[in-house]
Amino acid sequence: MQSLSLNQLHDELAASPDLLIIQDLDGVCMPLVQDPLTRKLPADYVQAAADLHGHFNVLTNGEHEGRRGVNRLVEQALGDRERPGRDGLYLPGLAAGGVQLQDRYGSLSHPGVSEAEMTFLAAVPATMAALLAEQLPPLLPELGEGELQLEIQRAILDTQVSPTINLNSLFARLPDAVERQRQLQTMLADVMVTLMDRAAAAGLAESFFLHVAPNLGRDAEGQERLKPAQPGDVGSTDIQFMLRGAIKEVGLLVLINRHIAARTGEAPLGAEFNVRCAPHDHAALLDLCHRHIPLDQMPHLVGVGDTVTSHPCPQGSGWLRGGSDRGFLTLLQELGESYGQPNRVVLVDSSGGEVDRPSLADGSLAGISDPEDPLRFDVCVPGGPEAYVNWFKTLAFARRRN
Repeated sequence: MQSLSLNQLHDELAASPDLLIIQDLDGVCMPLVQDPLTRKLPADYVQAAADLHGHFNVLTNGEHEGRRGVNRLVEQALGDRERPGRDGLYLPGLAAGGVQLQDRYGSLSHPGVSEAEMTFLAAVPATMAALLAEQLPPLLPELGEGELQLEIQRAILDTQVSPTINLNSLFARLPDAVERQRQLQTMLADVMVTLMDRAAAAGLAESFFLHVAPNLGRDAEGQERLKPAQPGDVGSTDIQFMLRGAIKEVGLLVLINRHIAARTGEAPLGAEFNVRCAPHDHAALLDLCHRHIPLDQMPHLVGVGDTVTSHPCPQGSGWLRGGSDRGFLTLLQELGESYGQPNRVVLVDSSGGEVDRPSLADGSLAGISDPEDPLRFDVCVPGGPEAYVNWFKTLAFARRRN
């Protein structure tokens, strides 16, 4: 499936006059870990991202701010809490799937989000803890009260606008126990549906959705499908409680709109365009671009991600395709095809971290893609985040010299 090497991609991008790299974070520029608080960013990666100012944005389901935010990782990498804001070294772009916008100086906003939604979100982590305390004991009878409370603390990611339950630590206690892992996944789904029911009771039925990571695409009702655990692949590890509209393919258009505005002084989709007021399906998003963005304004796009899945349908023919990066990478590819320009899709192997993921090592793309997959990868990076970061640094250096 791969058509280019990293070296060939480097040569193509080094002199591209209107380049825009849109990049995921976890599993791409840093390894996947069981506890997000242990993540680390390389300092030279942070500097390279700053050197690509105007040509680089992040698009992540994580968050910029808070104790779990990527901004803390930037500060830790540089060993300085003041320098990133002073020198513009924070990672610019969209977090929380698209509702949390940040510039390189750390100025943060949540376009389109209401005060009522923010108030409800603030109470979600405590509700998650109470629900887990009810549901986990019969599934993990071997854990004492102290151990159980510790695991609940590890599982809940108390982020501001996308609170999450992550099962990685619990899965690590049950290596190869596929059936018990699946029971935990079912419990997790039940807890999150309860949260959705409570949001509806509070008059916020249309405000939120559940993002499953990794997933097997969407069902007939538009809900993301759990990826059940199986030997060698734990499947879905977490579910995020997210604001509706916070999907990466819509975020892609927000970043393109802002990029064009920075270059030309005018935002073709409107100065206030955000993920809460945009259509969600690919056809409508493509149409929006073609109606408002002329060819000479559309940047040369490169999408970089790691979470793409594909598995045979258990009922028969066809494939269940998903993954949190699939949507935006597919739209980016479709924009390239429809505008007649060489947009590039880069897939980084994140299987070498602490979380079980399908590997690129044997070239089969089993569990990632399939022979009928419309998403094509221009470049695969089997060397994982380390290889990608090394390449990213050389690209930033080459463009700086140019």
